[in-house]
Amino acid sequence: MRSRARGRRVRPLFERLGDRCLPSGFAPAEIAAAYGLAPIMFTSPAGKTVVGDGSGQTIAIVGAYHNPNLESDLRVFSQEFNLPEADLTVVSLAEGRTEPLWAKESALDVEWAHALAPGASILMVEARSDSALDMLEAVDVARHTPGVVVVSMSWGFPETPAQRVYDTHFTTPAGHPGITFISSSGDHGPEGGAVYPASSPNVLGVGGTSLTLGPGGVGTETVWDMSGVGLSRHSAQPRYQMATQRSGRKSTPDVAFLGDPATGVRVYHTPPGASEGSWRVMAGTSLGAPAWAAIMSIVAQGRALDGKPSLDGPSQTLPLIYRLSPWNFRPIQTPGGTTLGRGSPNGSALISSLVSNESATESKAVAPGGAPVASRGARFKTPPVRHREATPPRAFQRISRPPARWGRLAGLPRLGAGGEWSVLAGPPTRG
Repeated sequence: MRSRARGRRVRPLFERLGDRCLPSGFAPAEIAAAYGLAPIMFTSPAGKTVVGDGSGQTIAIVGAYHNPNLESDLRVFSQEFNLPEADLTVVSLAEGRTEPLWAKESALDVEWAHALAPGASILMVEARSDSALDMLEAVDVARHTPGVVVVSMSWGFPETPAQRVYDTHFTTPAGHPGITFISSSGDHGPEGGAVYPASSPNVLGVGGTSLTLGPGGVGTETVWDMSGVGLSRHSAQPRYQMATQRSGRKSTPDVAFLGDPATGVRVYHTPPGASEGSWRVMAGTSLGAPAWAAIMSIVAQGRALDGKPSLDGPSQTLPLIYRLSPWNFRPIQTPGGTTLGRGSPNGSALISSLVSNESATESKAVAPGGAPVASRGARFKTPPVRHREATPPRAFQRISRPPARWGRLAGLPRLGAGGEWSVLAGPPTRG
């Protein structure tokens, strides 16, 4: 992102393109083909062929402020590309407050999660504001929602010495099936270094590439020069990176996806307060988070068909990503000769590998000090939830907030007194 962050406000990580419409933007079918995501087929225990589209799984997306046009814009997007109607639920803590940049971000995230996993349910959690602690509160809402298998976060904030205190927000709650947490690595180039939460050892960080298509599929895919990349200043190197680097600090990103706005994707967006929307071309590393979330929802679908639980991010997804054979990825070379994490996904091979892997039967979360903590989540298999509650679930009547001292330690604003959050079922109302 090119704009200056306001204090310790969280930054949505995508390139500002204003209102210009670039007709060269990629469509869902082109991106799915480029990354080996169409068609994905599974075989059910009864021998029936099942389309791998995330059916029965829920993708949670965390953003800030309310987007009053999110559902109607998603409907236009789906109709344009012959996608099925989306099962979207918006959980809003924003009390009707809107912000144009964040509205654009949520449109990109929701539309492209649906584009690549059209069978998955989508839970959009709108934080009260873009302060770091409000965003983490929204992450907590997302990860405690039944049925969620992956949480997408297209935002980040500068690293701080006390950031490990927040790592527990990116763990699977006890009694919940495994959750993978995914975050964009930033749009500030190598000089900007790592950003949090992509630099958390519990989070899968996604960097950006420049993509061109040729007659037979992918023409070229190279590192985008504005992709966030670098070593964390404050997160120790996790064990799963030991085979790839020995710096003693976590390197970001872990994986890659299209991020260059010059080779971006089509998004339909109506700004808050506007009466008409328009098509835009957007990208940034913001695109990579919901795209990888879509992939993980398809993985969870395939594992469910095999009678396996969804993967836990810190103890299963991340170690597996680094352990899998190179043919599961397309390596992306940086100017320095290293690769952009493991690279971009070779979808069919990657999904097959993550589905077939016989991972531990007990999911493990990671405590602030890095020690694994047993979680009962992966032992339970819950039915898919369609998320059409008219009132907040009992578990969320009171939202647990981080101690105020965390804000002081990390140099972040404290949580103020908050209002109730609401589930907006059906057409969203204008804020």
